[in-house]
Amino acid sequence: MTLCMALTAVAMMAQQPVITFEKTEHDFGKINEADGRVSTVFTFKNEGMSPLVLSNVRASCGCTTPTWTKEPVEPGQTGTITVTYNPNGRPGRFQKTVTITSNATDATKKVYIKGEVIPKQAKPSDKMRVAVGDLRMKTTTLDLGTILKGETGKGELEYTNVAKEDHSVELAVNPADAFLINQVTLSPVKTEQVGKFVFALDTKKTKLYGPVVVNAYVVIDGKKELSEDYRLTIAANIEEDFSQMTQEDRMQAPIMEAEAEIDLGTIASGKTLKRNFAIKNSGVNPLEIRRVYANDEKMNVKPCKAVKSGKKGNIAIEIKTDGKMPGKYTREIVIISNDYKQPNKKVNVSWTIE
Repeated sequence: MTLCMALTAVAMMAQQPVITFEKTEHDFGKINEADGRVSTVFTFKNEGMSPLVLSNVRASCGCTTPTWTKEPVEPGQTGTITVTYNPNGRPGRFQKTVTITSNATDATKKVYIKGEVIPKQAKPSDKMRVAVGDLRMKTTTLDLGTILKGETGKGELEYTNVAKEDHSVELAVNPADAFLINQVTLSPVKTEQVGKFVFALDTKKTKLYGPVVVNAYVVIDGKKELSEDYRLTIAANIEEDFSQMTQEDRMQAPIMEAEAEIDLGTIASGKTLKRNFAIKNSGVNPLEIRRVYANDEKMNVKPCKAVKSGKKGNIAIEIKTDGKMPGKYTREIVIISNDYKQPNKKVNVSWTIE
């Protein structure tokens, strides 16, 4: 009985399909990442006595994609498995496995691919993703940091051309911002060439102190577009230089006194609030107010003239309440002066809208 069963099992196995491969490994060698996907074909044969069916073919990685013969392969016939490898973003050596499941006597078979991906050369535009027309930049904002009054702050912004044709490139700056000097280091610019916008902010040509923001506009092929898409923003903070003061200068220096908290009272919604608040010079030399600014666009702040020793001056505030809901508001005002101990005095101003 046992012998009979064994003979039956052998007979059944002899009638099963048998899968064999011409090759079970493929070496792509060195391939270029820039050239994209590569493929190879594994050819198999059914050397059994019944039709061969591949029920599943799966790769060990999502970067490898197999396609295969889906129809039954008759005895003596061949089928194929095409394996495609995607090298994009995968520099270096690789080795991947493809597992084949079928109704053959050996139900599971494996084939292998390997090779080495040569990285593609990075283009300038790969690192410059901000679009300005046909140009690309890493950023359209430049912070020159703190610049001492009398000095010149410098900085640059790189750009490249992603179009197939050459472009001429210029910069347009508002005449009122003439203290911002600029130049273009490469024009015309060819595809993937890198040029620079070079900026120099000459503080001797402006009366401004404190935060300064200047806009410049990129002009391509003479077409001036004063829109956000072509705008470059250059920022800086201009501070007075007290480093050359002598001990005698410090003893004669002005000293500003001002309340840190000021309540302007109550106003009806839709009205304009106008108030003054006083500052005093308790030093010796005249106190010069370089600039006064607020962190609210609906606040208009005007500085006073120079304040003599022992005297007071008034800073005027005008607040437009239109569009604001009833309630209490607090905003910060910054007073920039020639008081070397506290050149940037911050004052919290509050008011209530009924």
